[in-house]
Amino acid sequence: MAESAFKKLVEIVAQLRAPGGCPWDREQTHESLLPATIEEAYEVAEAARSRNDAHFREELGDLLLLAVMHAEIACEAGRFNINDVIGEITDKLIRRHPHVFGESNARDAGAVLKQWEAIKREEKKTDTHYLASLPRAMPALMRAQKAQSKVARVNFDWAELRDVLAKVEEELGELKSAIEGEDRRSIEDEIGDLLFAVVNLARKTKLDAETALQSATEKFVRRFNLVEDELKTRGKKLGDVDLAELDAIWNAVKKVTRS
Repeated sequence: MAESAFKKLVEIVAQLRAPGGCPWDREQTHESLLPATIEEAYEVAEAARSRNDAHFREELGDLLLLAVMHAEIACEAGRFNINDVIGEITDKLIRRHPHVFGESNARDAGAVLKQWEAIKREEKKTDTHYLASLPRAMPALMRAQKAQSKVARVNFDWAELRDVLAKVEEELGELKSAIEGEDRRSIEDEIGDLLFAVVNLARKTKLDAETALQSATEKFVRRFNLVEDELKTRGKKLGDVDLAELDAIWNAVKKVTRS
């Protein structure tokens, strides 16, 4: 069933791109589709967090469509096709899971990740450095956490959570000193170091920094919307009241939403 459904999707995309197909689809290139590809990946993440299966299913479909579209464009240029894409990821999964498809014995998730990294390093011998494959296009929080996770797999990691907390406090102290010195370059550097340390704290507590910040932002938006609603009930609007009144409303909203 899945094979026939996927085959139908591939055929539809090919028809859309063929002479006499859809003018818009025929104009698309890898470059023109990149913004949509990135956007759809974020929408998949949002749908997964919403726990709405219908929305999640729809967004996964949109992302799958773009993957098939990219493969079709490459096929038209004689570079590769969707079967090559599937074949490569299939071979990679088998190659990097010798504990499932071979003789290796990885007993837990940590051992699996270390084994994965070792196999990946062997595959990418041409990389000049271990972190050479770290994607530059990733959002900053995600890239920071991925870098930290990768080096942790080769033992560059603190053993104790208290060491990470101490690093956060150290970076906060350095930021305070930079602010007192009024050097914008130093302030920027220290804010970056503090953010990096906080991301590491999220990783060590087995949380995803990007997800945690998304949740915090959503919470802020919900609470600020309630502040705005309260102002409306008082016959006022944003921009016409001072911080003291806004802060008082915010604290009341915060107390209610926490309870």
